[in-house]
Amino acid sequence: MKGQSKAASHAEYIAQLDEPRKSDIAALDTLIRKLAPKMTPFICNGMLAYGPYHYKTASGCEGEWFRIGLASNKNYISLYLCASDATGYVAERFKEALPKANIGRSCVRFKRLADLDSKTLQRMIRETAKAPALG
Repeated sequence: MKGQSKAASHAEYIAQLDEPRKSDIAALDTLIRKLAPKMTPFICNGMLAYGPYHYKTASGCEGEWFRIGLASNKNYISLYLCASDATGYVAERFKEALPKANIGRSCVRFKRLADLDSKTLQRMIRETAKAPALG
């Protein structure tokens, strides 16, 4: 899938994908729902999203966003971890633990789920579920 999906549900989003991406996204969806069961799944901006929240910035911008997001892009999978705490952004803390991923402040980009260490991935999801949302 390239660009934003028009899917109305998580199942529809995943069904539109081709293998091997379909299996990786389905496995991540299952893992996120298992490790962060209180985060309601929904579709946001054409992505799989979990844990909706309303944000308002100091400059007055406000809107609806998610705590965890998952997107299938043309060349990679994006896992958005929209959370930080006193020690910084959750995703950034795991740069060294995930050398095959490209990690920014809140985004982990990778080609295959197998490129990520399973225990580190689980820890990231759990920490995001506990940390305050961005915004």
